[in-house]
Amino acid sequence: MKDRVKNIKPEEAHKHILGYTCANDVTARDLQKKDGQWTRAKSFDTFCPSGPWIETGLDPADLLIESYLNGGRVQSSRTSQFIFKTDFLVSFISRIMTLHPGDLIITGTPAGIGPMKHGDTIEVRIEGIGSLKNTVH
Repeated sequence: MKDRVKNIKPEEAHKHILGYTCANDVTARDLQKKDGQWTRAKSFDTFCPSGPWIETGLDPADLLIESYLNGGRVQSSRTSQFIFKTDFLVSFISRIMTLHPGDLIITGTPAGIGPMKHGDTIEVRIEGIGSLKNTVH
């Protein structure tokens, strides 16, 4: 977010979005299943790398999103396939909590999730933004 917002309408949301970036929303599925919720499973150090930068002049309506595990494509979709559009998500979240400058909202993940192991390389690519590449430790 680029400013502090609360209770904004979907048609106002774009005015408050600083920009868009890539993120790898890592989850320890074994702990998610064991705990019956996601807090611990998504909260370990290194579990949400983001970047490589923030694109500020981007229309998120129909961008290609892909991920590659060890060089092989495992996910491919488009932002036009989102269940909830970006402006709706920002508005909805702002009705639950105040959003502050620097807050990062992750919109979900395309089909094709799977396990990663120590030494694997995962790359997230979003059209118009670039590539985020990490090695699993």
